[in-house]
Amino acid sequence: MEFFRIKKDIPFMRHALIFNVISAVTFLAAVFFLVHKGLHLSVEFKGGTLMEVKYPKAANLEGIRGTLIAMGYEEPGVTSFDTARDVMIRLPVENGVTAANTSQRVFDALCKAEQGTTKAIDTVTEKGEHVLKSACMDAAGSEAVVLQKVEFVGPQVGEELAQNGLNALVVVIIGVMIYLAIRFEWKYAVSAIIANLHDVVIILGFFAFFEWEFSLTVLAAILAVLGYSVNESVVIFDRIRENFRKQRKASVHEVIDNAITSTISRTIITHGSTQMMVLSMLVFGGQTLHHFALALTIGICFGIYSSVFVAASIAMWLGVKREDLIKPVKEKDETDGAVV
Repeated sequence: MEFFRIKKDIPFMRHALIFNVISAVTFLAAVFFLVHKGLHLSVEFKGGTLMEVKYPKAANLEGIRGTLIAMGYEEPGVTSFDTARDVMIRLPVENGVTAANTSQRVFDALCKAEQGTTKAIDTVTEKGEHVLKSACMDAAGSEAVVLQKVEFVGPQVGEELAQNGLNALVVVIIGVMIYLAIRFEWKYAVSAIIANLHDVVIILGFFAFFEWEFSLTVLAAILAVLGYSVNESVVIFDRIRENFRKQRKASVHEVIDNAITSTISRTIITHGSTQMMVLSMLVFGGQTLHHFALALTIGICFGIYSSVFVAASIAMWLGVKREDLIKPVKEKDETDGAVV
């Protein structure tokens, strides 16, 4: 399927040096912000308090988030899980304040927001033990908010999650390199990985510069962008290999230009439809999906750029040629089989 067909090849590789300089400057700027400002890590990485509360009806996440902001938490994590009535709250570590005190203060504020009052009630556990539990009772005597669970995530757990995330990133990169090296040739594998790392570092640079929260969902978005960008690079590399077979007299520049030009329509359809879906999440998904969709949006935009202008041009600089992908046809010797 094509929206349009471009009859004359666009000379992308003629301007490859300019695009590579732009990429290098953008990449270095992202690295600069990462080093000097760092990432604004979420509770999963830094450690903090996790609370699970339950409402008698669908919870107002924005109202809960507003209550927490009024208490002094800049970016509290408020997400629904299981049902619309169940809410998970993630709060950062506070110096000199225990997880129990933090959860109690937050529960009191949430109860007050529901026009309720907190009371200590005697409950019996499954083992028959009597335990005092904080309950939020409304005017009718029903529980307005139920505190289900409170957990403290220590910095050690956060460091383990960060290490696991880094390991996942390394495994994906190694897997992609092996796949491309087997399917094409090592020069294409190197160029694709450089282009993908270019995308990842730029996404991280945006999060460092604007001090957006970096959470596990953002890490998932980055891993998704890696696979998405590789797919685009594979499409272009496949067309380059096909052109090497068809255009025997064309130069490497002409082959790459034709490969990119002939896939532009497909690129617009694929990336356009994906970007519309991601933008829908960004606009209508609320705070829960905001940073996830934001990372995907940046990644898709730069993924198009890197696949076309970074991966292809680096492959050209590495000296790709027809013989890398197509074995030369051995000319038949006229004397073969002749008897002297």
